Amino acid sequence: MGICWSDTPHDTIGHLSSTGISQTTSQTTSSGVSRGSNVSGNSRFSASSGDESYPNGQILPTPNLRIFTFVELRAATRNFKSDTVLGEGGFGKVFKGWLDEKAPGKSGSGTVIAVKKLNSESLQGFEEWQSEVNFLGRLSHPNLVRLLGYCWEDKELLLVYEFMQKGSLENHLFGRGASVQPLAWNIRLKIAIGAARGLAFLHTSDKQVIYRDFKASNILLDGSYTAKISDFGLAKLGPSASQSHVTTRVMGTYGYAAPEYVATGHLYVKSDVYGFGVVLVEILTGLRALDTNRPSGQHNLVDWIKPYLSEKRKFRHIIDARLQGQYPYKAAYQIAQLSLKCLEAEPKHRPSMREVVETLERLQASDQKPKQPRVRPTHSMAHRQGQQPLHHRSPLHTNLDRNRGYQHSPRSLQIFAYFGSACSVLRSRFKAELVEDIDS
Repeated sequence: MGICWSDTPHDTIGHLSSTGISQTTSQTTSSGVSRGSNVSGNSRFSASSGDESYPNGQILPTPNLRIFTFVELRAATRNFKSDTVLGEGGFGKVFKGWLDEKAPGKSGSGTVIAVKKLNSESLQGFEEWQSEVNFLGRLSHPNLVRLLGYCWEDKELLLVYEFMQKGSLENHLFGRGASVQPLAWNIRLKIAIGAARGLAFLHTSDKQVIYRDFKASNILLDGSYTAKISDFGLAKLGPSASQSHVTTRVMGTYGYAAPEYVATGHLYVKSDVYGFGVVLVEILTGLRALDTNRPSGQHNLVDWIKPYLSEKRKFRHIIDARLQGQYPYKAAYQIAQLSLKCLEAEPKHRPSMREVVETLERLQASDQKPKQPRVRPTHSMAHRQGQQPLHHRSPLHTNLDRNRGYQHSPRSLQIFAYFGSACSVLRSRFKAELVEDIDS
């Protein structure tokens, strides 16, 4: 989940009900179930059911969530053992667990789940837990992570999700180590399309939902690299028909949050589009949206990279080196132009997420093949002879040779020398002919 930059009172959490969508936070009882909530303790779930029947998504008439006991989830995660930790965020830790309906309490078998457990010291706490239940409990789409159920006992707040085998997009783009393999171009495009479809569904539902914290760490991947948006703790209901935006406490993640939202607290549906544009740039470059380890002036990826996205000559220098040149240049450049549109300063100038999906799907349908890198024997020969191999040129490492001066290759020097001597010969002949003309 994101961070907060404001000390203003917290906004009212949008609440989904069986009869529609209201904008009030419900009262709660000591038993831990929201009054007016339609969460059923007797509902069952299957890890493979739901989204396949509705490829375009649906808003369920009532939440279909299972209420777990704390004992069940403690057993499923082996008492929240450290070796089951999948990750950690502002809300708390996420654990891997196993649910075996035939043998309750037996770990290592049955349905694999992800269990998010609230940290008792978390500043985000109950309201974001409730927002997650209210929104994700009724939203169903192939590109949204499925919330299976929850637990609320005393001070224990937990959420139970489907398990996503490939982890987060963030880890694949920026992770290090032998276990992290670079994503191929076609996988990156597939992920971008899946995430875009998820956002488009939220924006075009009966009552628009603004996600508010779109970033690489909130995009999870299943076993076939299908992207699913997770973590709805900051989700917000969109404006009414007579309004262009909602005014809310500024929350989110620096580097991804839209400038108008950070500056004014005015949240537009297209504020999400800006965040999507940032993630597109991350997918293209393999660089984080915000990295203070980069040189001064390059900490904010968007501010630094924008000029390179708009010019074909510069664009080649910022593509992720781990692609090793194996990408369709034309399609990559078109995606760069799409990201620039998403990053427009004015929300009204940004495309809708439906338009973004259509653009990405057209590029995927065009089936542009990744370009194979050209093999130059002279380079490998130079490497074998102990010379420095050629590396991917990027503004991060070479700053486009601005401070190196203009250097000529040996071949260019030979050409200059040839033309120089030729000019000298012609000059001598011209002088001789001129003297003859004067004498005559």
